[in-house]
Amino acid sequence: SLERFPRGINIFAEKPGTDKKAGAILLAAHYDTVRNSPGADDNASGVAVLLEIARLFNSGSTPRTLQLAFFDKEEAGLLGSRAFANNAARLQQIRGVINMDMVGYACYIKGCQKTPSGFPIKVTSDKGDFLAVVGDTEHLPLLNTFKTVETPELPPVFTLPVPLKGVLTPDVLRSDHAPFWLQGKGALLVTDTANLRSSFYHHPSDTPANIERNFFTGSAQLIVNVTSSVLSGTGSLETPIGDG
Repeated sequence: SLERFPRGINIFAEKPGTDKKAGAILLAAHYDTVRNSPGADDNASGVAVLLEIARLFNSGSTPRTLQLAFFDKEEAGLLGSRAFANNAARLQQIRGVINMDMVGYACYIKGCQKTPSGFPIKVTSDKGDFLAVVGDTEHLPLLNTFKTVETPELPPVFTLPVPLKGVLTPDVLRSDHAPFWLQGKGALLVTDTANLRSSFYHHPSDTPANIERNFFTGSAQLIVNVTSSVLSGTGSLETPIGDG
């Protein structure tokens, strides 16, 4: 379905699960780009993974419902995801959100991976060879789903738990997971870290030729594996009170 909001249109699809009590998992990616950039990594890479998930999970059944959202106007201030997350009735069913924003670029030279100034934690490597997954500390079980699917042949995963809904680290609030955090919903940002790694970010050079194909397919496989895991399970994806 097409879901219009002021200044844009979100695209939404749903495949119902077999257990209504298990709720839904939302997979999302924004489909807009900035002016003068083809947007191959930002964010055709995320859209491509979302389309592949739609293809793979079209047949068969899972306990949890699969929801897919292609958000518009992320680059204009997260307008599409804000409009989506403001629907309180819809949020009641969602047990977790996985937002993919730039998952196709890697660099393998020491020093090519940067860390934001003042960041409280060091990343896995100063090589940009890992997939970063950012989640809020109120929903650690959702964040930890990426730790359970790591295998040597796929890109390493760096998980970052963020306290206080990112208030102290605004650099992690730049994508479509942020409106869900503000609504108290567990949401993950899955990313290659954008401008902290890629010199093509928001430039005309963000073209398919500059996607690192092996890293991209490995990242896609990780996301597919996590999707399969969370759709098949019926357990809670929230941190029990007192464990956060």
